[in-house]
Amino acid sequence: MNLTELGYVAGWRLARALPRPVVAAAFQAGADRAYRRAGGGTSRLRANLRRVVGPEMSEVELDDLVKSGLRSYARYWMEAFRLPSLSREQILGGFRLDGAELLAADVAAGRGAVVALPHAGNWDAAGAWVAATGWPITTVMERLKPEGVYERFIAFRKGLGMEILPTHGGPRPAFDVLLDRVRAGAVVPLLADRDLSARGVEVDFFGAKTRMPAGPALLALHTGAPLYVASMWYEPDAACASLAGPLPVPGPEVGPLDQRVRSLTQMIADRLAAGIADNPQDWHMLQRMWLDQRGSGDAATSAPASGRS
Repeated sequence: MNLTELGYVAGWRLARALPRPVVAAAFQAGADRAYRRAGGGTSRLRANLRRVVGPEMSEVELDDLVKSGLRSYARYWMEAFRLPSLSREQILGGFRLDGAELLAADVAAGRGAVVALPHAGNWDAAGAWVAATGWPITTVMERLKPEGVYERFIAFRKGLGMEILPTHGGPRPAFDVLLDRVRAGAVVPLLADRDLSARGVEVDFFGAKTRMPAGPALLALHTGAPLYVASMWYEPDAACASLAGPLPVPGPEVGPLDQRVRSLTQMIADRLAAGIADNPQDWHMLQRMWLDQRGSGDAATSAPASGRS
C-alpha cells in the first residue's frame, strides 16, 4: 500500500470514527490552508471561476469565491468519506432532488434515464440516494493510479448500491454495458463537464471552447431514453440537485449521427453552464478546463478529481 492509498484509507476511517463537527472543522481548516498556499489546484480553480463569473466580479470577491469553492470541495470529501457509515434513512435525508418524480416515472416505465452531471456538489451522495430509493443505477469510473486506490473507490461505490464500470479494461466495453442498462430501465448518471479522453465533442462553454464527453448524447440517441442535465449544489443541511429536461433529442432528419451528437452535447453544455453559474462556489473544477488554457501540473489534483469520475 503506497502513501496515496494510505491517505484515502486514513480519511475513510477517521472521518467515520470522529463526530461530524470535529471532522467538518478539520476539513475546512485543510481547505483554508490550501487557499493560503495558492498552489496549482487553487490557481486553476480561480482561473476557472473567473470564466464563470466574468470580468465584472472584483478580485476581492473572487478571492472569497475561491475560498468558498475550496471549502465546498473539502465538504464533498468529508461527506464522501462518511457515506458508508450512514443508514438508509440518513442517506435519503441528506440529499434533495428537484425532479425526482421524473426519474421515478422513467424507472417505473422501464425506459431508464441518462443524467449528465457536473463536477459539483456531491454526486456520490446523489448516487447513494438513487440506490437507497430502490432504483437501479450504473455509472463509469476512470481507472485510477495506483490500482489500490481504484479498487477502494470501486468497493466504496458498490457498497453504496451503485454498479460501477471501468472506463476501459472491463470484460465488455463500458458503453455497450451502459446501453444494456439503460434499455433495462436503469438510471445512468455520467459526469459530463470535462472530457478525459481528448476525443470529446468541442462545445462553447462560458464563452470559450472546451471538449465534453459524447457518452450522454450517444446513449440517449441510441436508446431513446430521456436525457436530463443536473445542477448540483450544497445547502447547509443537505446536498441538492435539480433536473433540467428531458432534452429534445434531435432525430435523423436533423443530420448524421455525429452532427446530432454535437448538437445535443452543446445543449448539455448550455444547461451545465446555467447550473454552475447559479452556484459557482460548488463547482469543483481544479483542473485545466478550456482549450486555450496552457500549462501542465494537473497531477497535483488528478487523484481526487479522478476519484469522482
